Amino acid sequence: MDRLTSMAVFVKAVDLGSFAAAAAALGLSGPMVGKHIRFLEDRLGVSLLNRTTRRQSLTDFGRAYYERCRMILAETEAADALAVDHLSEPCGRLRVTMPVHFGRRCVVPILIELAQRHPNLELDLSLSDPVIDLAEGGYDLAIRTGELEDRSGVIARRVARQRMVVCASPAYLDAQGRPERLEDLGRHDAIVYARSARLRPWLFPRGDEPLTEIRPKSRLRLDDLDAIADAATAGMGLAWLPSWLIRDRVQAGMLVVVLSDEPEFPYDCHALWLQTPHLPLRTRLAVNALAAELPKLMA
Repeated sequence: MDRLTSMAVFVKAVDLGSFAAAAAALGLSGPMVGKHIRFLEDRLGVSLLNRTTRRQSLTDFGRAYYERCRMILAETEAADALAVDHLSEPCGRLRVTMPVHFGRRCVVPILIELAQRHPNLELDLSLSDPVIDLAEGGYDLAIRTGELEDRSGVIARRVARQRMVVCASPAYLDAQGRPERLEDLGRHDAIVYARSARLRPWLFPRGDEPLTEIRPKSRLRLDDLDAIADAATAGMGLAWLPSWLIRDRVQAGMLVVVLSDEPEFPYDCHALWLQTPHLPLRTRLAVNALAAELPKLMA
């Protein structure tokens, strides 16, 4: 007999509570169900079931073996599904939540291009900075930047790193001078990101040492990255922003990157999804596309 088939029969018999019910569900005879389970017991050299004239129950070993069989069968189904996915097209709705600016500028174009290649794929994209629970929100995928909270049942894959740089307008630097070291930041005005009355420090790596945190003085605090870039372009002070956000302004000469000798802090960007034996093809393709394309945008 095939061992995997016998395992499936055994699990079905336990789930349904009797050989007769398992036989009806699997299209087998009652005696054949018994043969499959005896095959396993003979092979293992141990009883799986306690049998009486009125009922049967799992032995202690049988209970442990049942749980392992369930896991093995689930993994087998997942492996078979991979082959189906390989030969099929992604379809159905993909729900993704992501930060507003990073999502609009970087994530959404990649997912739209993916949908253009696969006409049966539907996109339901939510751009929102507050962290949304994957399960409660009914999302297939979440894109997050920065540190992640430890959450059981959630898988995370880093798909990119965004480099943070200090920048200012040429007019501001002409008037106030160009900072050359971190110590120079204390004498400059800064435009800082603040959300819910919490100011985020500027972070600078120091090899194996703890990060250096700078909390520059500021008279302008905003909770919108584009608005911070606008204020820096207008000459209101220094700003600490993702390099991808200001790339066009730097190329146009509207902003200048300073402190180029200081290591740049890399904010990790992750794709998160709920743990599952088999990740749907549409979700897996989206994660792979982001991992392949986002680093190009972050460079």
